[in-house]
Amino acid sequence: MNWFIITTNNCNLFCRYCQNEPHPYLPIKPSWNVEELKKFISNDEDPIISFYGGEPLLNIENIQEVMDNVPVEHYTIQTNGLLLHKLPLENLKKLSTILISLDGDEEITDQNRGKGIYRKIIKNIKDIRLRGFRGDLIARMAVSESSDIYNNVLHLLNSKELTFDHVHWQIDCQWDEGIESRWKNFQGWLEGYNKGISKLVEYWLDEMKKGETRGIVPFLGIFKNILKETKTSLPCGAGLDSFAIRTDGKITFCPLPPEYEKSVVGDIQTSTPSSVMNSALITEPCIECEVFDLCGGRCLFANLYKLWGKEGFGLVCRTVKHLIKELKGIKEEVVYLIENGIINPDDLDYPNYNNTTEIIP
Repeated sequence: MNWFIITTNNCNLFCRYCQNEPHPYLPIKPSWNVEELKKFISNDEDPIISFYGGEPLLNIENIQEVMDNVPVEHYTIQTNGLLLHKLPLENLKKLSTILISLDGDEEITDQNRGKGIYRKIIKNIKDIRLRGFRGDLIARMAVSESSDIYNNVLHLLNSKELTFDHVHWQIDCQWDEGIESRWKNFQGWLEGYNKGISKLVEYWLDEMKKGETRGIVPFLGIFKNILKETKTSLPCGAGLDSFAIRTDGKITFCPLPPEYEKSVVGDIQTSTPSSVMNSALITEPCIECEVFDLCGGRCLFANLYKLWGKEGFGLVCRTVKHLIKELKGIKEEVVYLIENGIINPDDLDYPNYNNTTEIIP
């Protein structure tokens, strides 16, 4: 199972889509002790620990203490990257995956996250590479109304300064009530987004024809099931086998947003991993959808709360259906490339553990 550890509710940035608003009734740092966490996770046969925040590196001491006392096969972290240079080498090398929040090129990243952020991240990526980080380095984009999905993904994928292994993204939607709260014209923007996805799939296929399978996470995560003709449950595992441990010790089915008490499914003092497993499930309308076997429901929180109403929920679903349709459309050509030894099918088998990429944008 995957366990998001919320090391702090504080953040050192004021991004346009977040505004750095820690939740007033939750402790800033964990009120539980590491022995309690160790006892709880020891009952999980195959645990993964994923450090999360706020900005998790604002509490490096907690990360160190967990790593020193709670051994697991994979540690991951989602970070804005500004404090990576402060993470001790011993802890850096234990990380299997680092996801760095970056929205595209310098202009859009600094527009969303603050002036100079892009260059600081480049500096810290060079630092962790020089210090020996050899795990999976993932750019994690927040896609907003100013995003150009095609150009932003290609920039992150191809930049020689950034050296990302993979690129993933999530559309900034359905986290608060009303489309108007974050978007001027969401429906109009979707048309350009879907066209960008089509161009990106075409690029991905062209690269495979040259013998290279590029690390576009949503494409890889969906296409492996198209190729194998297998069904998926909710890819991120929220409510199934992936949960967050808040700073107060309560367990929620997802690390975002923690203020919804209905997301609480237990706590590390009185619950066990098996008692919370499969405790929150996708419901209508997703389970009757024609792409459910490949999508799995996209987002448990959005499915359960539907903050944008039925119409807004449906608009987001259109992006998923379009993405799946485009990927299905290249299946025969990819099979040909595999059968003729141009690409290795193993390169399409990603991820092979829960690295906290939700797969469905």
